[in-house]
Amino acid sequence: MTDLEAELRGAVRGEVGFDVMARALTTMDASNYRRVPLGVVAPRDADDVAAVLAVCRERGVPVVARGGGTSIAGQATGTGVVLDFTRHMNRLLAVDPEAGTAVVQPGLVLDRLQEAAAPHGLRFGPDPSTHSRCTLGGMIGNNSCGSHSVAWGTTADSVRELDVVTARGERLRLGREWAGAPQGLRALVEGELALLRTGYPELPRRISGYALDALLPEKGADVARSFCGSEGTLGVLTEAVVRLVEAPRARALAVLGYADESAAAEAAAGLLPYRPLTVEGMAADLVPAASAGLPRGGAWLFVEAGGESPGEARARAEAIVRAADVLDSLVVTDPAGQRALWRIREDASGTATRMRDGTEAWPGWEDCAVPPARLGAYLRDFRGLLTSHGLRGTPYGHFGDGCIHVRIDFDLLTGAGVARFRRFSEELAELVVAHGGSLSGEHGDGQARAELLPRMYGPELVALFERAKAVWDPDDLLNPGMLVRPAPLDTNLRFAVLPREPVDVAFGYPADGGDFSAAVRRCVGVAKCRTTSAAGTSVMCPSFRATGAEEHSTRGRARLLHEMLAGEVITDGWRSTEVRDALDLCLSCKGCRSDCPVEVDMATYKAEFLHHHYAGRRRPAAHYSMGWLPLWLRWVTRTRTAGPVNALASVGPLAALAKRLGGIAPERELPRIAPETFSRWWRRRSVEQARRMMAEWRKSGGRPGARHPHDTGDTDGPDATDGVTDNTEAADDTDTDDDFPPVVALWPDTFTEHFAPEVGKAALRVLEAAGLVVMQTPWMKWKAEVEQTPDGETWGYSANPLTSRGARVCCGLTYLSTGQLDRARTVLRRTLDLLDPFLDPRLGESVPAFVVLEPSCAAALRTDLPELLHDDPRAARLAASVVTLAEALERYAPDWNPPALDRPVAGQTHCHQHAVLGDAPDRRLRQAAGLTGELTGGCCGLAGNFGFEKGHFEVSAACAEERLLPAVREAPEGTVVLADGFSCRTQLEQLAGVRARHLAQVLAEGLD
Repeated sequence: MTDLEAELRGAVRGEVGFDVMARALTTMDASNYRRVPLGVVAPRDADDVAAVLAVCRERGVPVVARGGGTSIAGQATGTGVVLDFTRHMNRLLAVDPEAGTAVVQPGLVLDRLQEAAAPHGLRFGPDPSTHSRCTLGGMIGNNSCGSHSVAWGTTADSVRELDVVTARGERLRLGREWAGAPQGLRALVEGELALLRTGYPELPRRISGYALDALLPEKGADVARSFCGSEGTLGVLTEAVVRLVEAPRARALAVLGYADESAAAEAAAGLLPYRPLTVEGMAADLVPAASAGLPRGGAWLFVEAGGESPGEARARAEAIVRAADVLDSLVVTDPAGQRALWRIREDASGTATRMRDGTEAWPGWEDCAVPPARLGAYLRDFRGLLTSHGLRGTPYGHFGDGCIHVRIDFDLLTGAGVARFRRFSEELAELVVAHGGSLSGEHGDGQARAELLPRMYGPELVALFERAKAVWDPDDLLNPGMLVRPAPLDTNLRFAVLPREPVDVAFGYPADGGDFSAAVRRCVGVAKCRTTSAAGTSVMCPSFRATGAEEHSTRGRARLLHEMLAGEVITDGWRSTEVRDALDLCLSCKGCRSDCPVEVDMATYKAEFLHHHYAGRRRPAAHYSMGWLPLWLRWVTRTRTAGPVNALASVGPLAALAKRLGGIAPERELPRIAPETFSRWWRRRSVEQARRMMAEWRKSGGRPGARHPHDTGDTDGPDATDGVTDNTEAADDTDTDDDFPPVVALWPDTFTEHFAPEVGKAALRVLEAAGLVVMQTPWMKWKAEVEQTPDGETWGYSANPLTSRGARVCCGLTYLSTGQLDRARTVLRRTLDLLDPFLDPRLGESVPAFVVLEPSCAAALRTDLPELLHDDPRAARLAASVVTLAEALERYAPDWNPPALDRPVAGQTHCHQHAVLGDAPDRRLRQAAGLTGELTGGCCGLAGNFGFEKGHFEVSAACAEERLLPAVREAPEGTVVLADGFSCRTQLEQLAGVRARHLAQVLAEGLD
């Protein structure tokens, strides 16, 4: 323990962290910059803040205040002590509806304030796209704005009073008429009135520099307002009184389509007289291909109107549409529809970090602002400047305020690329100033733009900024290197420490050019994973919501992997215990793969890390007990010992011993193994069908026209010879009839096969009822037989069970989730070998569809298989042929009508289905069957092996209690509880005593 750490521990009541993990988690914010702090302190109150400042002042150690860590200019990073306000000083202290104010602590997340104000018909005006995780302290520090600033202004417009501790320990209450001003500030301002009155451009989004003009007498000498946007360089905020505004009772969203962004930008200023709540703009480059519902156009304005009633709001929105010269338009009054559209806009800050071709793009010139009337001209000049430097970027943002966000494909990895970054920055600063704009229109200057402030304000005003800083912080203790005397904009870049050569890894990372470093760089720190509640159908990040700890967020884990590759703070590479411990509570739910705007895939990164971490070393017991689960279950099947195993597992002391040896949580019950596997039942059923059909054929005397047992046109069941007794041709194109029903293969995943064969039986019945021919996924080695005929090639398959060695297909899920990638690769190659004749490229579109009932297994086959076996073309072909039950019915039996069930449903969409497979076909199937209601988002918390592992039970249960268990408990009597995943059903049974069912089971019961 260092002397500084020991002294801080003795001085404060909050947590002090100087360990590797605490430092590694706070090296970066959402910017291009990286600084390694000495340590992190989570103060409990203002006394703790003062104590930290006293200790650090004595030792000359800088202090940086940090909220959600989503700053884009580097101002939330530092080399000294970081104050983390999100852990303790995060409360809403009061809401006064009469006065229209609230009292907040700096670590309070904006959404929590909005939730508290909403019952009173109030809200906080500014709302950045990071509203679900940004803090009020960070918003005040950056003078944040958001999409509603055309109506309610910036954060500075919403601040009334601020409690601040200065670097020298003075506690001030800042307000109007010089309230709380430190000694010397008034004299400084009154000596430079002329400069302050003429030195600032007039525009709504002028965030750059210190707002010293707020101290002019005609502006009320508002010290609190002047403090906003100072980026933690003048004092440390400990409490704030903020103004709330009346929220409109109803809203309507007008989406206006234009040919391009310039046309949209030129139209934006003309809509301001209609007093809209928002005028947001974005171009088609930032809209995901799957997004639907936008009107025609290459760029759009999102213009929100409010009213006392839905009719009034719609009327105002329609008036805006009539006033706008648009290609197409859409007015949405449905709240769910509005949320879906706004989500497209809010995700742009992450989506913009990847160009359409996968090229990386970065902040740095994220939010310049110009007068709204000049926005169109500025955008044309901006595009020209990009082209002259050979750069690309897609502008979007607050068109009504003239504020533009953009991520640009800077090369920040090479010396030449960084030099071009500097040249472009200097020329763009000149361009912004030429249009009468501000270098920052929302996110602050930080390190990214502060160096260029003299180009905007001139040397005299910048010198005045330095003098003001000296009044507030004469020792330059608070966030040095920001705003005044800044570090050069091309230093401290976070990419400089990463390895230049590709890291040797197991997965292919196709979206990142096979480069694991590029995959880790995906996380830009926008921190959508730090939301404290899973909204709608979202999943990410259940472990963070359960613990509230940064290391258990997707961003935190990505930061640790970044530092592992850098090797400066985390020095033991793949052997790092810090990274291992952070990843230990990752549920591998894959929620980040879909919910993260830049599609960080932490489940894959975790598997990769565990693969390297345990290479040549003994693994945790759970990796052998549950990671090798398919192997153990296969032995139970072969030895026909399911009954004895279940009996022994029901004996308390023996079960406890087994769980202890297997690394299984003692709170868990061991699932029962089915006495007969699904495949064995199916083969027995097929043989019985074949015998019955043969008997019927013989009884008829074998007369012509009687149905032969080899007639695969019989939809009563699969062909009796399917992998059982026949070594003859199983299919012949020369006998194919145009009306021959589609053939699909039903995949025997480990969970359906050994634990829940009733799900497979139900699915088989439903698929056959829909008119499909269902074959077993091959379980022995087949060979393709191709015969050349005058009409072309004739295909057939044959296998001899007496000479063919039996095997099993497997998705490798349990090996993947425990990072046993060598074993997973072996299992998956064996699967491809078994299916090889069915994946022949000459089959074209005739490759059979494989129906996979377990969502996690389907997701593994769709994504993990081709990414792990990226060198085997068969992997991509198999991945493309995997379908869910709902997809199979929709694709191959489009005219089939499911039974009318007419019942409400409750439950949860499987996290892997949400993240990888999508649930739109399931929704349509449920609707067709009359199953009403929505399934929740989030994660059940069991997540395969995760919830069974020792030490995970508490977090696993907390994840279930977030959404799944309350939804089931609150469901009315008669509700069908749906859960397609075996883990979800097990969690419900063990924690709530509720028997959930797969959709196949519910549909099969309805067939009766």
